[in-house]
Amino acid sequence: MTDTVPGPAARYEPVVEVTTYPEAQRLVDRLSDRGFPVEHVRIVGVGIRSVEQVTGRRTNGRAALDGAAGGAWFGLLVGLLLALFVVDVQWLTVLLVAVAFGAAWGALFGFLAHWSTGGRRDFTSVTSFEASRYEIQVDAAHRAEAAHLLGDAATPPDPA
Repeated sequence: MTDTVPGPAARYEPVVEVTTYPEAQRLVDRLSDRGFPVEHVRIVGVGIRSVEQVTGRRTNGRAALDGAAGGAWFGLLVGLLLALFVVDVQWLTVLLVAVAFGAAWGALFGFLAHWSTGGRRDFTSVTSFEASRYEIQVDAAHRAEAAHLLGDAATPPDPA
């Protein structure tokens, strides 16, 4: 049996509207549990906004430390590749030297990159997207069945 996924020409219609994503997931899971072909369902976030959560202050020292960490990982990768061609216990020395060089260069570049900004954007942050509400939409051919299976939860959203 092959799954068929509706193409871009499929027309989707809203079945229910909820305020949180976990609620939307729960309703789709309910459809799945009742044997509904969920490949005809989509969750659409409406009223999308970008949210940037500031997580801390960024200083030259912090930038150097972050650069050192990234450089050390890169050095570890290079060291592992070079260690493949070294015999005896020398591979450990090659690995440690590569990590040290990577950390040092990473710290230098991290510091210089932040210092060169002249104090602009002296903070760290994480950006995410949030929706004000979520619509469970179903391919038009399956909408009635989905509404029946969802029962009371299947109240159509406001057209506004």
